[in-house]
Amino acid sequence: MKTDVLIIGGGVIGCAVAYELARYELDVTVVEKNSDIANGTSKANSGICHNGMGEKPGTICSSYVTRGYALMKDLCEQLYVPYSHCVGSVTAAFNDEELKKLERAKMAGEMLGIHDTRIVHGDELFDLEPGLNRAVKYALYNPGLSTVSSYELTIALGESAAINGVHFLLDCAVTSIECSGGKVECVRTTRGDIQPQVVINAAGLYADRIAAMVEEIDFEIRPRKGEYFLYDKKCRGAIRHIVSDLGSEHSKAMIIAPTVHGNILAGSSATMIERKDDLATHGDKLDMIYDTFISRMIPALPRAGQVITTFAGNRAAATSEDFIIQHARTVKGFINLAGMQSPALTSAPAIAQDTAEMVAECGLKLTPRKDYKPFRPKPVRISELTPDELNALIRRNPDYGEIICRCETISKGEILDAIRSPIPAFTVDAVKRRTRAGMGRCQGGFCGPRVMDIIARELGKDMTAVNKSNQGSYMVVSRTKEAQK
Repeated sequence: MKTDVLIIGGGVIGCAVAYELARYELDVTVVEKNSDIANGTSKANSGICHNGMGEKPGTICSSYVTRGYALMKDLCEQLYVPYSHCVGSVTAAFNDEELKKLERAKMAGEMLGIHDTRIVHGDELFDLEPGLNRAVKYALYNPGLSTVSSYELTIALGESAAINGVHFLLDCAVTSIECSGGKVECVRTTRGDIQPQVVINAAGLYADRIAAMVEEIDFEIRPRKGEYFLYDKKCRGAIRHIVSDLGSEHSKAMIIAPTVHGNILAGSSATMIERKDDLATHGDKLDMIYDTFISRMIPALPRAGQVITTFAGNRAAATSEDFIIQHARTVKGFINLAGMQSPALTSAPAIAQDTAEMVAECGLKLTPRKDYKPFRPKPVRISELTPDELNALIRRNPDYGEIICRCETISKGEILDAIRSPIPAFTVDAVKRRTRAGMGRCQGGFCGPRVMDIIARELGKDMTAVNKSNQGSYMVVSRTKEAQK
């Protein structure tokens, strides 16, 4: 097949670029090796939107994060993405030496144009964050930090792009790229060959491998694992703001943050690992996070009991520890968007805008589409409806009256909407990311089999053919009667 622009990678960067390019009269295709978009780093991060605080002046990261932050609120409102604006953060210091670090961080923020932070202590500090350890002496209060659902933002960007004509090919891995005369001739994938005019490498953890298919490169993507705790909504009153420590040279601070859905997220570690697909959690790492950070900051949060799940995400850290946003050196029409670790989530809208300009530099004309649809239809969320609104909806469609997920109050109608969405959810995890079915306290113990049954019936498959995440991740292998034979 032929396409004007081929985007490799369906994470937040790839979907943001697809969303931006969908405004123009271009044929755009996104290939994603997983069975759904938002199935990599974009589903497993803190969801914090940074206002630039903590970034090193003069870096590429710092130039994009403030622009992206300025765009995020309106973007989320337009796409109906859960977003909590200006939750604010409290970075704690236990002694005068750490206070000096807070003061330096405040000055660095001012160099980036952030002038509304302040050092707090005493009664003001504990009025801001009553649950904070009383041993904390000072804190840097930054009112600007916000939170977003990273996977819902990615899905919303992708769905909006699909509504406007962008093609998404899932379960489609790039196997090789053929170049001739200084340009890409053919991208070979597991679903056939593609002849693009422009290729955008937004492959996240694998961006170095994709870039190396077209030329010799001078960077490497080294996965840096972060492990997290997710607390039950019963704990939501334990904090009011994002609580953090001072961080390190190679990682942003650990955080305890209220999520947009009412949980508390805490973590994470920052461990360099070898395998890009290693998402295992480790008891010793989680113990370290709890003992040295969580319990030290918010003593009321337990190690277990109210923790409904732990998980890990791998950050796509480049050897330069900065974003790589550039044309390939020797191949025309090939653009690298690599090294997209934090604050890439916040920066994504701004990166997408500049990437569109880079596409134009490759020779493609950006003619605005007259039929462009700027808004994604608002998803049905029955938990957000008034009783009268819900009753009226159920009268029109009884599927919205059948509750499948009790923890999150998710109906059969919402699950069917996900399966029938512009980028269909064909796996249990894909349905979970679109509806939250399985994200509550029981983690799918009640609703999981019912979600599988709905997927199977809708797709005309047996339940044994339903995957949890990617191809081959079967949740059941046979029926009980068959196993007894």
